[in-house]
Amino acid sequence: MHIMEGFLPAEWCAFWYAMAIPFLLYGAWKAKKEIERNPKAKSLLAVSLGFIFVLSALKLPSVTGSCSHPTGTGVAVVLFGPSITAFLSSIALLYQALLLAHGGLTTLGANTVSMGIVGPFFGLIAYKAFLFSLHLHFQLFPALRGFSSLQLDFSASSQSLRCHWRSLRE
Repeated sequence: MHIMEGFLPAEWCAFWYAMAIPFLLYGAWKAKKEIERNPKAKSLLAVSLGFIFVLSALKLPSVTGSCSHPTGTGVAVVLFGPSITAFLSSIALLYQALLLAHGGLTTLGANTVSMGIVGPFFGLIAYKAFLFSLHLHFQLFPALRGFSSLQLDFSASSQSLRCHWRSLRE
């Protein structure tokens, strides 16, 4: 799931960092506002970050010989919304890059976009669309949000790799 260190060329690394930074700054601002509004939210933010870190560190073998993993962002989206989830995901990805050698610093922008931005934002949209179409209450199916964000996360990661392979062929 994580794009490994040194895999993307420098121009793509810069592109993905430029895509991620505005979302991360907004998410950090929203997290600060949430803590100011409710100081007890610090512990829940920390638990959400830990959940994202642990779940996305679990590697599951996939059919093609590589591996994939759950992201844990669905829980954070349910609790805090997609912008704070993007911020928490980037912290988890930074720790994984530094401590576990999952991903890397050069690919942190691309990994953040796929796991922390695309998955949670579109997972939230898909979840709300399901709820709207089924006329269900908000809290009945939080697992649906997590599942849809995970699927879109994998899709975003594959699209960033597709862009890289296109640039190699040129």
